[in-house]
Amino acid sequence: MLPLGFALGACSTTMSSLTGGNDDQPPGPNPNNLIETQPLQNIGGGNVRVGLILSLSGTGNAGVAAQSMRNAAELALSEFNNPNIQLIIKDDGGTAQGAQAAAQQAIAEGAEIVLGPLFSHAVAAAGQVTRMRSVPMIAFSTDSNVAARGIYLLSFQPENDIDRVISYAAVRGKKSITGFVPDNAYGNVVEAAIKQFGSRSGKVNAVERYGNGQADPLSAVRRAQAAFRITDLIVIADGADTTPRVLQALNSVGVTPKRVQFVGAGLWDDQNVFAIRELEGAWFAAPDNSGFNGFSQRYQARFRAQPARTASLAYDAVSLVAQLVKTQGPNRFTEEVLTSRSGFAGVDGVFRFRNDGTCERTLSIMEIRGGTSRVLQQAPNNFNAPRTAVAN
Repeated sequence: MLPLGFALGACSTTMSSLTGGNDDQPPGPNPNNLIETQPLQNIGGGNVRVGLILSLSGTGNAGVAAQSMRNAAELALSEFNNPNIQLIIKDDGGTAQGAQAAAQQAIAEGAEIVLGPLFSHAVAAAGQVTRMRSVPMIAFSTDSNVAARGIYLLSFQPENDIDRVISYAAVRGKKSITGFVPDNAYGNVVEAAIKQFGSRSGKVNAVERYGNGQADPLSAVRRAQAAFRITDLIVIADGADTTPRVLQALNSVGVTPKRVQFVGAGLWDDQNVFAIRELEGAWFAAPDNSGFNGFSQRYQARFRAQPARTASLAYDAVSLVAQLVKTQGPNRFTEEVLTSRSGFAGVDGVFRFRNDGTCERTLSIMEIRGGTSRVLQQAPNNFNAPRTAVAN
């Protein structure tokens, strides 16, 4: 919704992240990359120039995701009715220096706004350039620490997940919270969110951290043991690899789904998590997948491959920019337009940018049942809509 009511792209019907939810840990730099980005073919022939920074020559999954995001950008332009934009594609090579050089080159070539990069270290570096030149950036990092005025994050930020699922639980009488988070940057963000939103909705008894050691989750559980007698909601902020160890540790002290409600964040939107028997009946917050499924079908029809999960971010960013160019005239990329309170409708639902650069999303509440997930409460289709239950 561009000032709510404008759908992104031509089709209004339509984390786990690469780094397990922590994009502070990017793939290592490619030693063959030059800091000066290599010439790449631009997309589109419109009058308004838009930079798109991707790690196209990055190693491992970073390069794969970058190519998928580039394809998604191309798809967005192909589906938009007469887009008056030209995408200036720049490769950051997976490094902060490359991202900074890419931003400099894109702006030198006339970019009025920069899309990307993906990883937080690259966003921080490129953002120094864009802010100095007063060029807005829409980046794709999940790390809210790199958001700032003029640097907007179009991504899946764990703070939104925690806010949504804790608020949902509170309405259902689950207000006494104990949390378990990994001892890393992702854990830092989630711990702060649990304390902020949990204190607003109820009472936070404890948030315990655990390291990578096999016995670390058990140690964390034992430290929190005194709080379990009053706890009715347990937040586990991890993915399929470590969540079973946390659950095993909890079970060893008698904390089971029969006693408490387990909830998680977007990392639980994963078939491997759905298969964990101890999470039967657990809740988590995530985007409605119907929009992404439609996008994925169109992507596969064009490129004969499945898109990376982050591809929808590039699609939405390009669609948003094309629509703003079409409807907002010379004010298209001003702070007032980009931070519209009514927000925008994209592949993954409704989102809006705050003045501090972070992104707010409407999310569905999902329940794990029978090795899959089902919608308990649909994501609202605007920021003023009441939240309505779906499943009985």
